[in-house]
Amino acid sequence: MTDQQHYALFDTPIGICGIEWGPRGINGVQLPMGSEEKIRARIRQRRGDIAEAEPTAEVKAAIDRIVALLEGKADDLTDIALDLEDVPEFNRGVYEIARQIPPGKTLTYGDIAKRLGGVELSRDVGQALGRNPCPIVVPCHRVLAAGNKPGGFSARGGVETKLKMLAIEGAAVNYTPSLFD
Repeated sequence: MTDQQHYALFDTPIGICGIEWGPRGINGVQLPMGSEEKIRARIRQRRGDIAEAEPTAEVKAAIDRIVALLEGKADDLTDIALDLEDVPEFNRGVYEIARQIPPGKTLTYGDIAKRLGGVELSRDVGQALGRNPCPIVVPCHRVLAAGNKPGGFSARGGVETKLKMLAIEGAAVNYTPSLFD
């Protein structure tokens, strides 16, 4: 299947990102990692022998919308076709709920967990978001920990990147780190 998988790199206000796609839609977005070489290596680590290619018209439109969102244009990206067939069912449920969060708004891990059956699933929600193959399109940065604390974020720059993305979208996150975070 890798012969049907492709990727491209593109520049955004938060740095160079990568996007992966196959015949059924986008199946990966890579946030900045400091260099194009690191992004390419991470994509190959995940996908094997995947070819870098010129984006299709559909993928190019998605890239343009991702860039516009990161420039501050409100766009929920919910109509971008994703191929999450290889993603566990629980995670797909988490991502479906996360995709419904509009730019500038947030939910907590607990909010999503309650929609999936109970607040006791909060840790599972966090783990699913940590494995999100399509950040930005599946806006895991809009999901916060209890008390509107930022929680984790596995992208380069960690929580600072998450807070930067939320600030670009105009989300009201009143968070000041303390010694106890």
